[in-house]
Amino acid sequence: MVEELLAAGVAAAVGVTVYVATAARIVKQYERGLVFRLGRLRPGVRPPGFTMIVPLVDRLRKVNMQIVTLPVPAQEGITRDNVTVRVDAVVYFRVIDPANAIVEVEDYRFAVSQMAQTSLRSIIGKSDLDDLLSNREKLNQGLELMIDSPAVGWGVQIDRVEIKDVSLPETMKRSMARQAEADRERRARVINADAELQASRKLAEAAGVMADQPAALQLRLLQTVVAVAAEKNSTLVLPFPVELLRFLERAAEAQPVPSERQGGGRAAERTPAAAPRPEPAPSGTEPDAREAAPLPDAERTAVEAPDTVAGASAVPELPDVVPESGTWPGAAARTRGRSEAGEAGDPLP
Repeated sequence: MVEELLAAGVAAAVGVTVYVATAARIVKQYERGLVFRLGRLRPGVRPPGFTMIVPLVDRLRKVNMQIVTLPVPAQEGITRDNVTVRVDAVVYFRVIDPANAIVEVEDYRFAVSQMAQTSLRSIIGKSDLDDLLSNREKLNQGLELMIDSPAVGWGVQIDRVEIKDVSLPETMKRSMARQAEADRERRARVINADAELQASRKLAEAAGVMADQPAALQLRLLQTVVAVAAEKNSTLVLPFPVELLRFLERAAEAQPVPSERQGGGRAAERTPAAAPRPEPAPSGTEPDAREAAPLPDAERTAVEAPDTVAGASAVPELPDVVPESGTWPGAAARTRGRSEAGEAGDPLP
């Protein structure tokens, strides 16, 4: 009898052990359990830890409550300003209602992924290229609302949606690069022009101060010389004021020119003025002694001294008739020339 009782007790212990091993379940901290008994969802959610179900009758379904990072494949679309782009994003979501996530939708991960792709294509078509590149915060909020609206009924909450990358065609990249370069060049020119304007105003003020104080210009000149000499150059560039050149030019123009009286007969003696040659009288008329001009020294010497040509002496021919004045033309010219020289105080030739 005792042996039978002992065997029954061992069998019962084994049965209990098998039952417990079959019915025991472990739910992790980041999971929640749903029990389906004969296909019907049992009310309540099994918390994390040790739990028991009825073997062969109940079925435990565990749901992950962690935040899921779901990458959205790159979607190609045309923006509102007719630019073809490829945009990819990432969605962060988590399950807030395990029963709806299991019962209301077959695969909530796949459903969220497809909804994210559709919403991303819709956002691309409604936005401009500049918004996709610079105003992403607003687009992220709009995309999050578009995905979160149907996901609430699935027991899923969308925490955050981020547009990760925007791929542009190569031609568009080159066009944008040229536009950016032109804009930067425009800003550089505006900055340079503003700097020139400010510098010109300061130079005008400095010029006014130097005009009031001439010594300032000299000090500035000395500073320039010191700055050039500090470079240890073999050549020293010394600026020369243009005003000084103009002053010297005005002084040279104002200097008086010496007159013939002050120049004296010495200059006239050194460089005798050449008298104009007398015009020949017309044929058949006698020269008038009153209208005869004085001859130069060289011609007077030629008249007084006979010329020698080819070893023979040539005597100038004199007219046979004496003029009415009683003097020869040459004598009158010589007499007038000597009288003028005598008045000037020079010795007679």
